[in-house]
Amino acid sequence: MSSTFDPVPSEAAVRAVSVEVVEAPHGEATVLGVLVASAGEVPAAVGLGREALERAGFTGAKGQTLVLPRGDASTVVAVGVGEPAKVDVAALRDAAGALARAASHDEAVAVVLGEETSGVDAALVGQAIVEGAVLGRYRYEALRSSSEVTALTSVTIVAPSERHAALRAGADRGRSLARATSVARDLSNAPGSLLTAPAFGELATRIAGETGLGIEVLDRAALEELGCGGLLGVNRGSADEPRMIKLSYRPEGATAHLGLVGKGIMYDSGGISLKPSNPSHQQMKMDMTGAGAVLAAMSVMAELGVPVNVTGYLACTDNMPSSHAQKLGDVAVSRSGRTIEVLNTDAEGRLVMVDAIALAVEDEVDAVVDIATLTGACLMALGPLSAGVFANDDGILDQVKAAAETSDESVWHLPLDRRYRKLLDSEIADVKNIGGDSAGAITAALFLAEWAGETPWAHLDIAGPMRWESTEGYRPKGASGFGARLLVELAQGFTKP
Repeated sequence: MSSTFDPVPSEAAVRAVSVEVVEAPHGEATVLGVLVASAGEVPAAVGLGREALERAGFTGAKGQTLVLPRGDASTVVAVGVGEPAKVDVAALRDAAGALARAASHDEAVAVVLGEETSGVDAALVGQAIVEGAVLGRYRYEALRSSSEVTALTSVTIVAPSERHAALRAGADRGRSLARATSVARDLSNAPGSLLTAPAFGELATRIAGETGLGIEVLDRAALEELGCGGLLGVNRGSADEPRMIKLSYRPEGATAHLGLVGKGIMYDSGGISLKPSNPSHQQMKMDMTGAGAVLAAMSVMAELGVPVNVTGYLACTDNMPSSHAQKLGDVAVSRSGRTIEVLNTDAEGRLVMVDAIALAVEDEVDAVVDIATLTGACLMALGPLSAGVFANDDGILDQVKAAAETSDESVWHLPLDRRYRKLLDSEIADVKNIGGDSAGAITAALFLAEWAGETPWAHLDIAGPMRWESTEGYRPKGASGFGARLLVELAQGFTKP
């Protein structure tokens, strides 16, 4: 990794954002965002009535903005939140994101809270406002020589004093969660030539040292000793060594233990089963989004007081063609001793992940949740707005779904239909790594389930939402950082299934 390249510039940038909760706006916030519903009275701070707003094309629809410059060099931005009865945390997060973009040349923004938020828990309101503002302003700047985007340095929430304590607690939490997602976005955006598996190990070591995590980075020799043949097989075509990164968070008094597994394919060419040179291939630097989400999530667990033990396993390598690369028909011997016939080298993510899942099971975690940009089949089934979730246990499934709802990162339960297991039968090994032309997301999940065994396990296939194709709410076009906040929410409330 270049000594001048910082793969996670957002980490420091978001830490530097100041958060205030006040009764009246002050001079530092040159932009005043006022939430306006699609019906009812318009807040006086807007300075215009509903008829005047509608003549300007503003109806108060969710995410809509109208910039109103003032003579005193300040600016009011009317921000739509939709129907008054339907204003919720997600709508507020989107509104704050829209405000941050509408005020893209201003360092400081303030949000005025009115009656439209009175039915929403104040802590969740504060969290949503800060998350939305920080994430809505996000842009990947690490490799630009200059920028047209002004960094956000301050978020102020204007509200009655009786709500201040809860709003402030939520706002601080929102800044931590926004930082996790921003770091995950940075990692997904970083080029594979700079963020290699060894460089990822160095970065994880740095972040672990700064955030109180334990860390063990396993190089090729250590992986050979462990017998992690799935990861080593995928790495055979690469000029860079693989890494298995094990992160440990151990709060005092914890009794439950959650294992998180992240797919870390730093760049996926497809290997010998080479991908076509199309936009999908161009995005394959993002094939480590799962590992990025796990690292980012774990980096904020101590400051958020997550009460359970969490161990993260990041299986990292790129997948390249070369004279040494894994070939179709080769057989890999995984950490558990199970053998895998490789019939498509572009079905590589599942090969690296089973070694990580096996290590998590050996560590006797109470549940394993893996996250991976695993299958195009899941993208085709659900599109880019939802991840697929599979599970062998209803208890962990329910916890993942609840965390997804809280974080506003949509998941859809897909069936772990064991009738398709026979598609993975191999003529020469225990299992083959592809199952045929249909039910691809299901057979990939069934493959991973073989290594989870009886341990409660859930699998998040995030091939769809790894990237937003358009800007909406707090989601700017590009790498999404999907899963980072979901995993924090999961760990925060985790109980043994």
